[in-house]
Amino acid sequence: MAKAAPKLTLSGSRDIAFDRLVLSQSNVRRVKAGVSIGELADDIVRRTLLQSLNVRPILDAEGQETGQFEVPAGGRRYRALELLVKRKRLAKDALVPCVVKEANDRVSAAEDSFVENVRREQLHPLDQFRAMQALVDDGEDIETIAANLMTTPAIVRQRLKLAAVSPKLHDIYADDGMTLEQLMAFSVSDDHERQEQVYEMLTHSFNTSAAYIRQRLTENSIRVADKRVRFVSVDAYVAAGGGVMRDLFEPDDGGWLTDPALLDTLVDAKLQAEGERIAEEGWKWVATAIELPVHATHGLRGIGGTEIPMTDEEQARVAALEAEAETLSDEWSEAPDVPAEIHARLEAIEAEIGTLVDRPKQFDPADIALAGAFVSIDYDGSVNVERGFVRPEDEPEVEAEAEADDRPVGADDAEEAAAATGASQTGSVNGVVPAGGEEDDADESILKPLPDRLVADLTAWRTLALQDAFAQNPSTAFAAVLHSLVLSTFYSYSHDSCLQLSLNRTYFADAFAGLRDSAPARAIAERSQRWKDRLPDSDKDLWDTLLTFDGAEQASLFAHCASLCVNAQQEVIPKYNNGRVSAHTVERRIAHSHVLARAVGLDPVAAGWKPTADGYFRSVTKPRILADVAEAKGDQFAGMIDHLKKGDMAREAARLLEDAGWLPEPMRTPILEAQAAPEAANDGDAAELPAFLDEENEGPSANTDELPVAAE
Repeated sequence: MAKAAPKLTLSGSRDIAFDRLVLSQSNVRRVKAGVSIGELADDIVRRTLLQSLNVRPILDAEGQETGQFEVPAGGRRYRALELLVKRKRLAKDALVPCVVKEANDRVSAAEDSFVENVRREQLHPLDQFRAMQALVDDGEDIETIAANLMTTPAIVRQRLKLAAVSPKLHDIYADDGMTLEQLMAFSVSDDHERQEQVYEMLTHSFNTSAAYIRQRLTENSIRVADKRVRFVSVDAYVAAGGGVMRDLFEPDDGGWLTDPALLDTLVDAKLQAEGERIAEEGWKWVATAIELPVHATHGLRGIGGTEIPMTDEEQARVAALEAEAETLSDEWSEAPDVPAEIHARLEAIEAEIGTLVDRPKQFDPADIALAGAFVSIDYDGSVNVERGFVRPEDEPEVEAEAEADDRPVGADDAEEAAAATGASQTGSVNGVVPAGGEEDDADESILKPLPDRLVADLTAWRTLALQDAFAQNPSTAFAAVLHSLVLSTFYSYSHDSCLQLSLNRTYFADAFAGLRDSAPARAIAERSQRWKDRLPDSDKDLWDTLLTFDGAEQASLFAHCASLCVNAQQEVIPKYNNGRVSAHTVERRIAHSHVLARAVGLDPVAAGWKPTADGYFRSVTKPRILADVAEAKGDQFAGMIDHLKKGDMAREAARLLEDAGWLPEPMRTPILEAQAAPEAANDGDAAELPAFLDEENEGPSANTDELPVAAE
């Protein structure tokens, strides 16, 4: 029978005065790591020493104990106690609990030091989360916990968020059934039932990524960055009883609102209140909408207001802000790292200057009584008010002028007729004898107005002469066309031009929500507003104003006006032709749009278009979604989502293709096969003006026969 192994005898423990301890040269820790000695000393002050030192007696040359002890294991604790002695927080002879091993133990001091440091098992993350939650349950606040555990409040909040995940998911995580990254994603929602539902979905899904988990948990909520949320503010929403989900592990732009119905109620009430406030200005009508249709003002006449000038105080404030901004810019222009507060201050200065410079307008009370205003929410959540639009039915009635009498002017009307024509009673009207060449036999002293027919014939001849002279002066012709285009663009009610040109502006039927807030739409609106601010309020002054612009400015304004006529929309052709547009017309329009797209280097992706679930994938079939994903990313990515339902497939496809630079076929510009793709004409630099637009070239063209003929 085998002999039983002898019972283990543990090393004894005893309290040893600190001044009898010295740090052993056998301690393997040489590199500083982890919590600093100072922080460890502070922790010992709070909770005293939690772990004994491992020591061995120091022997003299004869092998006798000297009364001193070396510390091979526990060197950092020794250094922390040493620091407390220097700070006079600990007596130099204070007793320190120690585990004492034999000086000649068969296990070396270096091995003890090594094993103590490497055979430490950190707490499982789940135990950390639960421990912090237990501290909160005991009544400690987050800041105190962070200070006591030598961490930050943000980390404590993250751990508490993970501790709040469903216990069922905790158990799965503890058994290595999910990763920490996945558990972090589940912490976005506080709804345990919803968390568990999404986990069940993962068991049947190829996609188990953290991003997918977050997407599913937030799909029925609204981002705080949404313009509706900015409009009412998160504080107002929370005060009304709404909940907010936050992702403490990923940037979330403020989180998500969990009660869309409550948000809609708050938005509706505030928007209605803003409308009532604007109505108090006296407008005949006020229309409110979260988002105005892209062509809300189509068919309405805009009235011009007078900009209210800045007061002396406002001008002084603008000057002071500009000076402060210039000083800050000069001070920090060469700095490698600019503090966040400096950036914030510069942004605040810019915003305040913008508010002061963007002057409100005042309108004539008579115009206000006829016109109305639109109130909507701008893309940044601010209130957008567009004032001064008259509906056709609200236009004032103009009394019809009495038609000219065809009968000869009688003697009693002679003086009035002569005064009206500016001619004497004994001469011809404008030097022309009335048609027929004979004076009225009844009274030769009375001059009749020229017959309408003759006036038409004469002005027809003059028109031809004007056309001929017009054609020989390209710079004036360009200015006249520009004048007509600007009238049509910015003064839709005006017809003060002899040029029979007009803009056939493009308007989209049944425009989808969000089109007005798209990047190109905002760019066009901002450009239009900049020109509108530079143009005179009265169309009577437009011609003189245009002549003050240089060639580049005129060309830029010309391009802006002309751009509003570009129509590359492939409209839905009705089953029965209604006479408005035909399939052949649309086909030729699209073909020419490709010509223009190649000329300007059109890139819808660079312009801001992305294939979103609502904007594209929900409107196509599942096979089309899979085909699009396969084309953009490859068959393997399409295989990742082919088992999903339509709604889930649309969301996943949008996520996969978000940054793929992919475009559906109708948005692509075909590449010409017969020639190399032309370089983009719009490279960000101002295009050179044609020779005939050069300000120095104002004389007749040397070869007018070669000029292109513009169709009416």
